[in-house]
Amino acid sequence: MARRDIYHNSVRNALEKEGWTITDDPLDLTVGEVELFADLGAERVIAAERGNEKIAVEIKSFVGQSPVSDFHKAIGQYENYRLSLEELDPVREIWLAVPGEVWNDFFQRPFIQKAINRYDIKIIVFNPEKENVESWIK
Repeated sequence: MARRDIYHNSVRNALEKEGWTITDDPLDLTVGEVELFADLGAERVIAAERGNEKIAVEIKSFVGQSPVSDFHKAIGQYENYRLSLEELDPVREIWLAVPGEVWNDFFQRPFIQKAINRYDIKIIVFNPEKENVESWIK
């Protein structure tokens, strides 16, 4: 299992502040002989008549030497987790959590925005210092 992202606890705390219950830390998405683990699994009751909203969260700090390489890795993991969830838990949605400063800089580049739209990536923008969610982007 991979080691936790430096912002793991910040995102976990931010989700809990928003009323999410962390159900898995990490979330096992293993399919067959392929071991996969998303950083977090969470759920929250929206309303009794609507049932539960369930998410899987992959947390990325983008502190490596190349944000482009970090982005490639994040997209690959995101897509693999989405594929795994289709089989294991089709109700659960995968989200990519990124710090606000990364969203406001690197993620605003036209090519990155095009990739986000093409791959239909759902993003949680969080503030690691305040440990809160700044926005949910679908």
